[in-house]
Amino acid sequence: MTSPADPPNGAGASGPGLKLLAVTACPTGIAHTYMAAEKLAQAAESLGHSMKVETQGSIGAENVLSDNDVSQADGIIIAADKDVDRSRFIGKRVLVVGVADGIHRPERLIEQVRNAPVYQGDGQKPQRGAASAASGDGKGRSVTYKALMNGVSYMIPFVVVGGLLIAVSLALGGDTTSKGIVIPDDSFWKTVNDIGSIGFALMIPALSGYIAYAIADRPALVPGMVGGWIAAHGELYDSEAGAGFIGAIVTGFLAGYLVLWIKRVKVPKFVQPIMPIIVIPIVATSALGLFFIYVLGEPISWVFERLTDWLGGLTGTSAALLGIILGLMIAFDMGGPVNKTAFLFGAGLVSKNPEVMGACAAAIPVPPLGQGLATLLRRRMFDDQERETGLAALFMGFFGITEGAIPFAAARPARVIPANMLGGAVAGAIAGVASVEDNVPHGGPIVAVLGAVGGVPMFFVAVVVGTAVTALVTIALMSLGGGGRGADADADAAGAAEAVSLVPSPAGAPVLAGVGSGGGTGAASGAVADSSASGAVAASDAAALKTVSVSAAEPRGGGKAEAEAEAAPEAEAAPEVDAADQVLSGYLTGQTVKERLTADGKDAAIREMAELLAATGKVADTAELVRAAFAREDQGTTGLGEEIAIPHAKTDAVTAPVVGFARSPEGIEWGAPDGTKARLVFMIAVPEAAAGDEHLRILALLSRKLMGAEFRERLLGATDVGAILRVLGEIE
Repeated sequence: MTSPADPPNGAGASGPGLKLLAVTACPTGIAHTYMAAEKLAQAAESLGHSMKVETQGSIGAENVLSDNDVSQADGIIIAADKDVDRSRFIGKRVLVVGVADGIHRPERLIEQVRNAPVYQGDGQKPQRGAASAASGDGKGRSVTYKALMNGVSYMIPFVVVGGLLIAVSLALGGDTTSKGIVIPDDSFWKTVNDIGSIGFALMIPALSGYIAYAIADRPALVPGMVGGWIAAHGELYDSEAGAGFIGAIVTGFLAGYLVLWIKRVKVPKFVQPIMPIIVIPIVATSALGLFFIYVLGEPISWVFERLTDWLGGLTGTSAALLGIILGLMIAFDMGGPVNKTAFLFGAGLVSKNPEVMGACAAAIPVPPLGQGLATLLRRRMFDDQERETGLAALFMGFFGITEGAIPFAAARPARVIPANMLGGAVAGAIAGVASVEDNVPHGGPIVAVLGAVGGVPMFFVAVVVGTAVTALVTIALMSLGGGGRGADADADAAGAAEAVSLVPSPAGAPVLAGVGSGGGTGAASGAVADSSASGAVAASDAAALKTVSVSAAEPRGGGKAEAEAEAAPEAEAAPEVDAADQVLSGYLTGQTVKERLTADGKDAAIREMAELLAATGKVADTAELVRAAFAREDQGTTGLGEEIAIPHAKTDAVTAPVVGFARSPEGIEWGAPDGTKARLVFMIAVPEAAAGDEHLRILALLSRKLMGAEFRERLLGATDVGAILRVLGEIE
């Protein structure tokens, strides 16, 4: 077999005849996946090479590469924005780039794969190729965000399960005592509380471990988790409070970097098989653990002691000032050393000065309640998983579990932590000025409900005002940053990187967050960030196509307001559908085709398209469909480049899959990776529980067909709705 280190037989520096393989995948697994596959295949054919492309889309893996394919391959291109298993490519040249490079630079990738590094396996990943760097995709920041989101995603179930079990056990089995809300040892609810406490205790190690895993693969998982456990348990380094989630982020990235460095060490061949399962985990875990305990632990303990002394010197000063400081500290790290310092300070004065604990008790629930409220006020800024986490945070906040806000703070620290601190300071100040008392070392509305608070009305005023401040500031900061999670991705990851060094390696990051953005790195890399499984394309029968006499009236006028106003009447006037008017297996009909969009902006265009789909009678709630489409755009642009945009939504606002198409001769700015304005706009809407994956198959075929410049030109030049349907009818 030809050595991967040598030029393939019959293929010189520029000669034809290479046998190439490719894998394309994006987090959504819809359009980008298949467009990249089509572009790579076209480029290989034009250059005289053979290429087989495996697509990992939303409906499974299609055209899967066999062992025989791999053994004969001269090089493999992985164009993906999610993690792709590379163990089958050991000993082959592997070029790893973003999916956008597969769409926009296929010829260049084929040229570069000749000199790509040989993949050695054992968890060692090849470096991303020069094409990725040249594309200006902001590689470092993108990978930082992916790693952070990977940790957050795996942490969320621990937070929710642990927090809710603790909250339920406290509510149903807790008694108010001078030591706080205590559950009797022989109670059933004590067992439930213990189970929840285990889940909560694993939250920090999971965050750290899966950050490390995203950076350096399996060998980094153990050192990352052990490092997170050490960070969370201050008794290991003589601190009354652990380092909390901030310490977990530190250990996660330290473990990832350390494992990557150890992988680069040259070792004898007989040692290589045991490196990833024995040597690397043991060395990295020992080094990281000892470093944190003997080097980082001492400063953390020192900070804890100095903060306690400083707070002690503030007693007797202004109640408002002390309340502000305690509120800021409580909300800063949500269970870390700063939070614990304020809490233990207040708890220690419960019997002598309950007003201090009163300020703490008012600030404790503000971060989770504020973040939960934000997900309710501006749902489109948050993805589905975040909205679910927000409901759990509201529940945990009621029971005084500040950690319920950690997933939000870890995901976008630059936005969430300042908002939490401001709300906590407001709550603490109001409680301090009103001399609210708390007679147990616990916080949240639950202590007032159980009768442990003096000055209940002002306590609730403090909590409600602080919660509102946190929610509104969070929304404002996210809006200033460009909107939802995707738009915040790079800014927040960069903010976290100022405190911690965060490293390179493509990783599939499930989301609290989906990974990608409409701007910044997401736009540059062309990443799409829906939470979808990997998948493939299956062919589907095209519907019979006949000439249609339907034509859409072209409204005049240009502004966004006119676009939204004119779309609805036009939809109402649409004709009845008959089988002859249908293409793309009936999902797109004469009713859902519009020759000219009146909108001149993306938001107005989505609204106009939603009204177009509503004409079919398959849209039960147009406003909710628009909201779902906006939420998808917040996660990452659906502007695919090549003057194409495919906004889409999966929502029960529609009763059956439906596809719409419209043209914009002037083009609409959609944030496409190649900078082109969208002139061809398709909108796909499917129910949450859509039967089968036919709509995804149609979309895959559509995406591939749109890669042909001649096809796009004919679609733009079609003279009426019937001509448009005849062109689209070629997709089969």
